[in-house]
Amino acid sequence: MELTKKKLIAILVAAFLAGGVVTAGAGFAICKGALGYVSVSKEEYNSMKDTYERFGKVEQLYDTINESYYRDVDEQDVVDGACKGLVAGLGDPYSSYMTKEEYENWKSSATGEYSGIGVTFSQDKNGNYVIVGVTKDSPAAKAGLKAGDYIVEVDGKTYDDMDVMAKSIRGEAGTKVKVVYVRDNKKNEVSITREKIVEKSVEYKMLDGKIGYIKLSSFISSSADDFSAALKDLEGQGAKGLILDLRDNGGGLVDQCIDIADEFLDEGVVTYVEDKNGKKQEYKAKDGKTDLTTVVLVNGNSASCSEILAGALKDNGCKLVGETTFGKGVIQSTAELKDGSALKLTIMQYFSPKGSAIQDKGIKPDYEVKNDENSKTDKQLQKAQSLF
Repeated sequence: MELTKKKLIAILVAAFLAGGVVTAGAGFAICKGALGYVSVSKEEYNSMKDTYERFGKVEQLYDTINESYYRDVDEQDVVDGACKGLVAGLGDPYSSYMTKEEYENWKSSATGEYSGIGVTFSQDKNGNYVIVGVTKDSPAAKAGLKAGDYIVEVDGKTYDDMDVMAKSIRGEAGTKVKVVYVRDNKKNEVSITREKIVEKSVEYKMLDGKIGYIKLSSFISSSADDFSAALKDLEGQGAKGLILDLRDNGGGLVDQCIDIADEFLDEGVVTYVEDKNGKKQEYKAKDGKTDLTTVVLVNGNSASCSEILAGALKDNGCKLVGETTFGKGVIQSTAELKDGSALKLTIMQYFSPKGSAIQDKGIKPDYEVKNDENSKTDKQLQKAQSLF
């Protein structure tokens, strides 16, 4: 393995702190350890020393575990656990470390094809896992799971890591998984047989009065193309208006969201993000392709990309009907590491074109309408239709 100067400095500083020798001069230091000498600037030395003093106990813990634990230690499991713990220290439910296997599962879900039960879930402010979407005709739907249910156990286990729980829910088609969920403060247990899930994120039809209707259930890699095709077909059928249904859409790929927003907006900002240093990045529309008056349906399970799209359309004159959205307005960047594992880290916060924050607030609809769970009447859809 090739040693860079930075790595060598770190090793020698560590060796010094463990009993080596350092000689300092004006603006430089010479470190002597088991591997020999290296001359570094005082700034480099002090930086490496600070790093070792902050994180050296991790190595000490590992050495103690490896030497004294009463069973053989799987080094990779211990390292993965340490990495997960490091990220968990942020207290951010949307940031996580993923092992190689977990990362592969996560990537497969973004394509809309995987083996599991067909649920999308997120974490609320209290760290609870709430279902925000159930794929139509999926095993979860057949078992009676609904958006708004809280998953509390999977195969008898509770989880502190959302990605680990997602992995436990997925599995080989034909196998069973036991899910305990809470609805209306009552625990329910159901055994579900996993199937191959091929998610269709876009469904559409023509309603009475030549009002087009598009249900967008998630933002996967095919969503923008499928949405564009649906919109084109409805316009070809003579649609006079459009209802965009984002209810129970838990989000997904941001680029798909921006491309769909571009179907409506001729120009201007779709959304912008801002990091902790105040640095902004704008996502802009290019050339809108429809002139249809559009009404957007949202509810408390409309999250993330759904809120970006709803916020952009609201700030550009579209009316929203339903309930205040979930309130997940932060962006995660996913970086693959050399061994195939990955870090998903919250790096920025989203804002609507007019500067409205989404995180922990959600987006309020122009018309507050709540559906009755015990009624088959869709009052929200009826209200949207009445606006044309």
